[in-house]
Amino acid sequence: MMPFSILDLSPIVEGASAADALRNTLELARHAEAFGYRRFWVAEHHNMPGIASAATAVVIGHVAAGTRSIRVGSGGVMLPNHAPLVIAEQFGTLASLFPGRIDLGLGRAPGTDPVTARALRRDPAGSADQFPQDVQELQGYFEAPAGQPTRAIPGAGLVVPIWLLGSSLFSAQLAAALGLPFAFAAHFAPELLLPALTLYRGRFQASRELTRPYAMICVNVIAADTDAEARRLFTSHQQAFTQLRRGRPGQLPPPIDDIDSFWSSAEKAMVEQSMQCSFVGSATSVEHGLHAFLGRLQVEELMVNVHVHDQLARRHSLTLTAGIRDRLAAATRAAGSGSLVSSN
Repeated sequence: MMPFSILDLSPIVEGASAADALRNTLELARHAEAFGYRRFWVAEHHNMPGIASAATAVVIGHVAAGTRSIRVGSGGVMLPNHAPLVIAEQFGTLASLFPGRIDLGLGRAPGTDPVTARALRRDPAGSADQFPQDVQELQGYFEAPAGQPTRAIPGAGLVVPIWLLGSSLFSAQLAAALGLPFAFAAHFAPELLLPALTLYRGRFQASRELTRPYAMICVNVIAADTDAEARRLFTSHQQAFTQLRRGRPGQLPPPIDDIDSFWSSAEKAMVEQSMQCSFVGSATSVEHGLHAFLGRLQVEELMVNVHVHDQLARRHSLTLTAGIRDRLAAATRAAGSGSLVSSN
């Protein structure tokens, strides 16, 4: 069965606080664990009024401590913001506390605006250029070869799976060269999805971490009891994305009945292009959409983003999506096809 996983942006909804968002994140992770999702990732963003996961390693510890078996990780840590040694120590600590459950997904973007990137005491341009070297330095702290003068403690000698994340061809090529798993952010930047997967698989070099490629894609999934209800829930995400592109990021707004009254035709086209990898509707509609989508791809795992204002609706969406996952797996087994079967 193809594993399904969760990306949670710890949304701070209008009228609520970061503390509320973090409580909701833990509750959602427990719900995901109960329904058999493989991993639960949170992402590093800074100076974003609607996202509570800036201190990503701390949030991962919060979620891992409140769950039992689900893998917990970063989707991702933005490595240009950090010294590799610090990340090795943070995730070495997490892996020591929660052995066998921690993932380290790495991104190349700063995850914020240029002014805030400078406030993080990192040079955004220079740090991004150093990303391949920083990834290898980070790997070295976990591998801890004999004679290494600086060691990550905790971290040295621990197994912490490193993923490279991306929305372009750069990280796909680097993941292939280093023999690392690769996750593509199709939930907001789908244009290069197929070229990135093709490049990753075509250039993959086996490593100690992986003998063959392992690709995961992240998409938006909102399932509800009816198509109309799901489309209405989706308007929160559409509003938030539009406001971000307007340069006015804020807390996640409640859904509205008429999204066309909110945006211009140009903004609508922009959002629809950016979010074309979104599956919104009843369980039947989402199942049909995902079946067709996954049937066109060679991918080992699917990650779903449920950026919804109402916590009960988020939980219900994950419940319905777990059923979709199970039905897709059953249909694949019945057809005798391996196109949707995980190799890991």
